[in-house]
Amino acid sequence: MKISILGCGWLGFPLAQSFEKQGHKVKGSTTRLEKLSELRQARIEPLWLQLTPEPKGIGWDYLLDCDVLIVNIPPRLEKAGRGFHPAQIRNLVNLIKDSSIKQIIYVSSTSVYPDLNREVNEEDITILSQSASPALVEVEQLIQDLSQSTLILRCGGLMGYERIPAKYVAGKKDLTTGEIPVNYIHRDDVIGVIEVFLQAPALWNTVYNVVAPLHPTRREVYLASYAPFGYKPPTFKESGMNPFKIISSQKLQNALDYQFVYPNPLEFFYQL
Repeated sequence: MKISILGCGWLGFPLAQSFEKQGHKVKGSTTRLEKLSELRQARIEPLWLQLTPEPKGIGWDYLLDCDVLIVNIPPRLEKAGRGFHPAQIRNLVNLIKDSSIKQIIYVSSTSVYPDLNREVNEEDITILSQSASPALVEVEQLIQDLSQSTLILRCGGLMGYERIPAKYVAGKKDLTTGEIPVNYIHRDDVIGVIEVFLQAPALWNTVYNVVAPLHPTRREVYLASYAPFGYKPPTFKESGMNPFKIISSQKLQNALDYQFVYPNPLEFFYQL
C-alpha cells in the first residue's frame, strides 16, 4: 500500500519505519527541517509541511496521493487555543476532498473524557458538550464526515522507551494523585493496533479507545519505574478522593484480533 503519515514525530516516525520494513511505500511529513534527512535515511519519503492552521510547504498533493492517510499531529490546545486544531483539520479536510485517499486514521486522545469517577467507554462521548475537550471531538467529527473510510483512535497516555513515568515526577514531594488509576498505552501497542486495523477494513468507520487493559495506580507506576534509571523517587500524601476515570479498551479487544505486547503499565519497556 501507499501510506502517508502526517506528523512523523515520537509515534509517527517509528510507525513509518515499521510500515517501510513491511514493504509499503511510505511518505512522511515533518515540521522540522532537520528531520528530513533522518526520514530519508529510513527510506521514508520526507516532506516539510505545516498547518499553521493554513497549509504551508510544497508537496501536499504528493503526500495525499496515497491509499491510507494517518493524521498524527498534536492538537496543542492549551498553547494555540481551542480553535486552532479544528481550523487545522478543516483546512486538511478541504485538501482531502480532492484526493485519491481511500482510508483515513486520526490519532485522537482519551483526554476527550472528563473525570466521571468510573469506567468510561466510547459511547460516553458522542457530542461536544459531553467532552472535557470539545475541540478534539469537533475534529473527530470533521474526519468522520468525510466520504472515505475513517478510523478514530483515542489513545491513552503514550509511554515507552524514553517516556518513563518516574522521569516526570522525580524528586517531587507530597504528590496527592498517587491513587489515581493510569490510562497508559505503550507506543509499540499503538503501532501494532494500527497495523492490524489496516488488515480489517470491516471494523472501520467508528471510534476505539487504545489503552492498556490494566490500570494500576500512579503511585505503583511511578515507584516501579524510578529505580532502574536512577531517578529519585517521589513521595506521596493522602488527599482524600481525587477525580478519576478508567478508560475501557473492551470495544477494541472485542473487535480486533490483537494481543497487547504490554497489557500492564507496570511492565512497560523503557530505555534511555
